[in-house]
Amino acid sequence: MPARKSAAPVPHVPSESAAAFRKRLHSWFRTHARDLPWRRTRDPYRILISELMLQQTQVSRVLDFYRRFLERFPDLHSLAKAKPQRVLEAWAGLGYYARARNLHKLAKHVTDTRDGVIPNDPGELRSLPGVGAYTAGAVASFAYEKRAALVDTNVARVLHRVFAPELDPKSGAGLKRLWHIAEQLLPRTGRVVWTHNQALMELGALVCSARSPKCGECPVHQMCASRERFALSNTLVPPTQKRPRRYRNGR
Repeated sequence: MPARKSAAPVPHVPSESAAAFRKRLHSWFRTHARDLPWRRTRDPYRILISELMLQQTQVSRVLDFYRRFLERFPDLHSLAKAKPQRVLEAWAGLGYYARARNLHKLAKHVTDTRDGVIPNDPGELRSLPGVGAYTAGAVASFAYEKRAALVDTNVARVLHRVFAPELDPKSGAGLKRLWHIAEQLLPRTGRVVWTHNQALMELGALVCSARSPKCGECPVHQMCASRERFALSNTLVPPTQKRPRRYRNGR
């Protein structure tokens, strides 16, 4: 009977490399971060709304929907009391309506069982309707400044290219290893984790894009394990090749 193939080892990021990566990334973010409304609040309800809307949807499309939805449902209690059809009407145009249905279920559940308080622990957040690993990490770190990792489409792409180009980021095993890398890169304090996670997503959205990465503008280009491959071509994905599927968020 042939021996079972052992699982690939989890890539290890030396502490010195992690520190250098964070320093360059955070410095870049302070200069280049977009002014987005959900970055001006620590309200877990508003952050949850933004994160669910941003799933597989670009920021430019979400901005107006986000504002109008909050005008209609300014807090969790008003959303929980609303009829399902009203919630779907407020969501109309964004698509992926399961997000709206799950959000309504979540609001009713948290109102009924938690006195309207959205939990701050990633594990507890994942028990709520429609909340996966990424959204749990986002709400924990962005609303409560908890030390929590997150990996969405943009973060996965950055970590894959910089630290682990040998992984297949579209496979379950590859994505799991990217989560381990994200955890290794986390700063020690939750307050800095807010900046760190926002910066990772911003780098993937503005610079380390899927088809046309702007390597000359990348703050971590010198330590990127894919830099030689980038030097050979302006794109990582040839026009004839299918676009990689999204992991979680469009942004």
